[in-house]
Amino acid sequence: MSIHFRNTPANEPFLFDSIGNHWNQSRVFRPKGYPLFHYLQTESGCGIVKVRSTEYTLNEGEGLLIAPFIPHSYAKESTEWMTLFATFTGRIENSIFSVTRYQPSLFIDRERGFHIKNLIDEIMGKWDSLSTDTYNQSVYCYQMLMSLTDSAHTQSLSDEPLYLRYVEPVIKEIESRYNTELTAQQLSQMVYVTPQYLSRLFKRFLGCSVYEYLTSCRINKARELLLTHSNLKLQQIAHQVGYNDASHFTAMFKKTTGMTPLEFRKAN
Repeated sequence: MSIHFRNTPANEPFLFDSIGNHWNQSRVFRPKGYPLFHYLQTESGCGIVKVRSTEYTLNEGEGLLIAPFIPHSYAKESTEWMTLFATFTGRIENSIFSVTRYQPSLFIDRERGFHIKNLIDEIMGKWDSLSTDTYNQSVYCYQMLMSLTDSAHTQSLSDEPLYLRYVEPVIKEIESRYNTELTAQQLSQMVYVTPQYLSRLFKRFLGCSVYEYLTSCRINKARELLLTHSNLKLQQIAHQVGYNDASHFTAMFKKTTGMTPLEFRKAN
């Protein structure tokens, strides 16, 4: 078993907060999720990962990227379950949300898993120098994130007519107007379908409803403001991410992240 933790300030765009391989995976239960993006992949054996109400079976070479503060658990399905993993931090870690389109989890198939395993093995072999060479560590981290979030997933969605016609325009509208009083009703009218049908399409392609996607987008923008604009008051941040009521904003932030905005700012 091998595991390394970050021992330098997170001053680069991306860094590994922890990374490991050949890990004899034990049972994990996180009802409030993990505070960082983290990736888990099967090296040998098999495991079951539950993310909210979705269950994934991770066979050899398959992995899962899970967003921060998303409730999840995992346990071995075979006699022994060996895994590799990485968690991500850095000055612009919040940009990962937009790359993953705010999905709570992203499944990685065996083809991409093979490349990620080779990359992690290489990183682990060079960790003595990478632990202090944060520039090159950031390059490796970026390379791994791109491997996790590109190709097969993006390509499969670009081939889906229903995604392109109904879901993608709504995503673009949310990402450009999250700070206004958007509703699922308004968004569904924009693409001429019912709110129920649009949410079914979001569930099918992204694993969440329209409302959950909008909320995730707003809360993640708020996280960024809390960390980068320490002078902004809570009411100001609430308004900037689309909430007129600071108490409602606080309630939604805590429901999503497991802590209040002020607790999050203090912890980070």
